[in-house]
Amino acid sequence: MAIDRYMEVSFAEEGVGSEDHLAMRVFRQYGGRGGLKITSTIPPARGMGFSGAARVIGLAAAAVQQGQTLDECRRWLFLESTELEGHPDNVAASVFGGVTVAVGERVVRVPLGIQAQVVLWVPDSRSGTKESRRKLPTAVPMEDAVFNLGRVSLLIAALANGDVELLQEATQDRLHQNARLEQQPATANAMQAAVDAGAWCSWLSGSGPTAAALCEPAQAEAVAAALPEGGEVSISHIDMRGAVCERS
Repeated sequence: MAIDRYMEVSFAEEGVGSEDHLAMRVFRQYGGRGGLKITSTIPPARGMGFSGAARVIGLAAAAVQQGQTLDECRRWLFLESTELEGHPDNVAASVFGGVTVAVGERVVRVPLGIQAQVVLWVPDSRSGTKESRRKLPTAVPMEDAVFNLGRVSLLIAALANGDVELLQEATQDRLHQNARLEQQPATANAMQAAVDAGAWCSWLSGSGPTAAALCEPAQAEAVAAALPEGGEVSISHIDMRGAVCERS
């Protein structure tokens, strides 16, 4: 799911922008010249897709500098950033916007039958994806795999059909969320507070520690107000555009 948290770059003279920034490293890797002014409202190591967005924007900047348009190279942008990221989940949303399902080289936009806002609770603590994965089992029971497959199917149907009553059940998980939340009890509290305040559903964003909740726009302020201290609270929209290039 793409939301209106953005990483933006603009071309600048040599020396502008940190060479250590992931977006800059990808820009250089693909032949980018000069500097990049980089701004971001996506915090790193919070489960919000920072690394995927950085790789997409670095690639996009290099492609645009070399004369391509994003519409011409959007599929290449997806495939190349997937290769760099190691999986398509976050980069698909960054490239195409909306709610996406990605399997290998195939990506599909899920049609949305709802009007919704996303309420985020972002704590100061960090959680690296690799570190978080070490807490997960290397094998899972068959019944848990079947449980999750059913919920994924239900989630897609609920979003497409606008059946919000199904969303809480559809976002249940047995493969990763509980294990990660054992180390992040404040996030679990935020997720429950969001549902208690009227959100349709809540979930651990990526590997955490961010909590996300989906609700009708009229309920967003109440959900945000109910979230506990210890995290930055914001209300976001689902972004349907994906990667864009704006020329001055």
